[in-house]
Amino acid sequence: MSELQTYPADLHIHSKYSGATSTRMVLDTIAQQAKLKGLAFVGTGDVFHPRWFENIKTELEEIEEGTFEHPRYHIKFILTVEVEDRHRVHHLILLPCLSTVESMREELAKRSSDINVDGRARVELDAPAIVDIALAHDCLIGPSHAFTPWTSMYKEFDSMKACYGDRVKDVKFLELGLSADTSMADQIEELGDVTFLANSDAHSPWPDKLGREFNRFELVEPTYAEIIKAIKRENGRHIVLNVGFDPRLGKYHMTACSRCYKQFTFEQAKASRWRCDKCGGWVKKGVWDRVNELADYPEPKHPPHRPNYLRIAPLAEVIALALGEKNAHAPGVQSMWEKLVARFGNEIEVLIDVPSEELANTAGAKVTAVIKAFRAGELKVVPGGGGRYGHLEIPFELATTLPPKAQRTLTDFG
Repeated sequence: MSELQTYPADLHIHSKYSGATSTRMVLDTIAQQAKLKGLAFVGTGDVFHPRWFENIKTELEEIEEGTFEHPRYHIKFILTVEVEDRHRVHHLILLPCLSTVESMREELAKRSSDINVDGRARVELDAPAIVDIALAHDCLIGPSHAFTPWTSMYKEFDSMKACYGDRVKDVKFLELGLSADTSMADQIEELGDVTFLANSDAHSPWPDKLGREFNRFELVEPTYAEIIKAIKRENGRHIVLNVGFDPRLGKYHMTACSRCYKQFTFEQAKASRWRCDKCGGWVKKGVWDRVNELADYPEPKHPPHRPNYLRIAPLAEVIALALGEKNAHAPGVQSMWEKLVARFGNEIEVLIDVPSEELANTAGAKVTAVIKAFRAGELKVVPGGGGRYGHLEIPFELATTLPPKAQRTLTDFG
C-alpha cells in the first residue's frame, strides 16, 4: 500500500441557497477561506438545489470521479447534501458522481415540495426509506448533528435502531454537532462501531464558522473514493483526529430557555414543565442532559478505532479575547488574524501547531499568552444553551500575569 497522508476535511456546509445562510457562501469565497483555514477538502453542500448544482458543474473541475477542485485555490470538494425527513431528522449524504446527484434528486423530488427552493430540502419519507434510496445510488448517509434539540436523530428517537430500523447497519457514520464530542457520544453503547464526523455545518464562509469543526483523514490520495474508505475504515484508511468545538461552547450544550437563555438543571426543567420561570419561554433540553439520558456507561468507553478529539475554538475568538474585543470581526482582531495566517499559512497551524516562541514574533506577548493558555486548557469556558453560544473568559489569576492594557476578559461566540 502507498504511504498514507493526512488531509483535513469539513464535509458539511451550506450554500447561499439554504435558508438563513450568508450570500457570501459561493464557491470562490468558500474555497478561498478553506485555504486560509487549512482545509484540504470541503463538502459542497446543497447539491440537490438546481442553481447550486450548475455552479458546481461550471466552477469546479472534476479531477477524479466524485472529486472536484477549485481551479484557483486548489481546494478539493466532494458532493454532499443535507435533507430533512418527515420526522424532522436531518441526514448528511455523500454522493459519488454528478449523474447520481441528478438521479437521486429526481427520485426524492417526488416526495419533496421545496427541493427546487431550499438547499436543505424536506423529504416526506422516513429515515429507512431515505437510506434505501441512498444505498440504491451508492451513497453514504448518516445523521447530521445527531444530538441537537431541534432537528436531529436523538431529538426524535432514543436510538439509531428506532430511527433507521432494519437499515441501521448501513449507517456508517454519525455527525457529532457543535454541542457534543467523542467523550459524550462514547457513553452510548450502540455507537461503538459507528465512525464519528466533526463538521462545521457552516452557514457563512468566515473562519469562525467554516472549518470550526473538521476531521483529519489518512488517505493514499485525496479523492472521494479514499474518503469513503476512511469513513468505512477500510484498507488502512481512517480518521486520525476529530477536531471541534469544546462542546460547552455549542449553543445547545446546557438545558436553557430558548428566549432568555436562563439555564436549568434537568430536574429543574422537568419540575417547571419545560417553561422558564423567568420569562415564560420554552426550555430546550441540552445535549449534556440528553446524552446522560441515553448513556449506557457512566464514563466514555472508546472503541479501539476511535480517534482522539481535539477541542478548539475559532482563532479570531481567541485573538478577540486577548485584545479585549467583544466582536471577533473587529478591525484589530481581523488585522491580527490576517497577519498570523499570512505568516504561518493557515488558521489551523496558528491555533494548534506553531511553537509559541515563533508565534510571539508575529502575535506579540499578549496574544501569544492567550493562545498558549487556550492550548493548555487554562481559559474558563462558560457553557452555552437554549440557542446561545458559550464563551471563553480569562480567569482572574491568569489575567494578572498577562502583559498590561488588557481591556476585557470576556468574548461572546456568534
